[in-house]
Amino acid sequence: MPHRPSTDPQGPFHVDQLREGDRYELSNGHPIYCAPSDRDHAGSNLIGAAALETDPDVEWAGVDAGFAPDSGTLRAPDVAIGPAGTERGWIPGAPPLAVEYAARGQDEQELQDKVAELLQSGTQQVWVVRLIGPRRVEVYRPGEAMRVVGPGEILSAPGLLRNPVPVEALYDRDAAHRAALRNLLQREGYESLDAVRQAGVADGINQGINQGINQGTAESILALLAERGLVVDPPTRERILGEQDPGQLRRWLIAATQVQEATRLFE
Repeated sequence: MPHRPSTDPQGPFHVDQLREGDRYELSNGHPIYCAPSDRDHAGSNLIGAAALETDPDVEWAGVDAGFAPDSGTLRAPDVAIGPAGTERGWIPGAPPLAVEYAARGQDEQELQDKVAELLQSGTQQVWVVRLIGPRRVEVYRPGEAMRVVGPGEILSAPGLLRNPVPVEALYDRDAAHRAALRNLLQREGYESLDAVRQAGVADGINQGINQGINQGTAESILALLAERGLVVDPPTRERILGEQDPGQLRRWLIAATQVQEATRLFE
């Protein structure tokens, strides 16, 4: 479908005439065909979505979600970040953060029109990931000149994302996995994988100390019973040595000074 001149008058179509699954967006009432994606484009969409959706501050993210800022406009960014909601059907307004992937066959004028419409409708940032030529991301913000960010640099969206996003995480699978892992760990209360390891070591140390204390208490119980000349049969010995509750061990230790038979320890 040829690009629609920006001077065209209002088109005849409305958002409510489109159904989920229709391969069209609307711009000022004019339909815009959205072609299927090739391997590179489709894979990058998923990669970038994973790196962004897992951020601890993200409430909702979607791929190809339809946003309708007015009755004649329906735009579906490749990836969108926004607040949680319960709407059925098209989402009113525009996403705070939108990501577009520009690959082979991209209609450049249509892309720029889409970016402009999103920004005019309330989107705070649009990131255009260029998959042809040197990999890079173009950052568009309302009232600002477009900025190019390249590999080795980071992207940020204060108020939307907690963590900076390495440019590579929007198209490189390994980089996206590293970003997603960091995000998921933070959602569980860990700042990094090193923090998980350190917590594991600390838990192991504490567990070892507790086990040592329990073992010492159990052996003290057996020694006290033996000193009093009480016979400890194998099942009783095994039960005492296997007990992990410090409170129970303390109660048995006190009882060991009073019972007349070792088996009565458990009464």
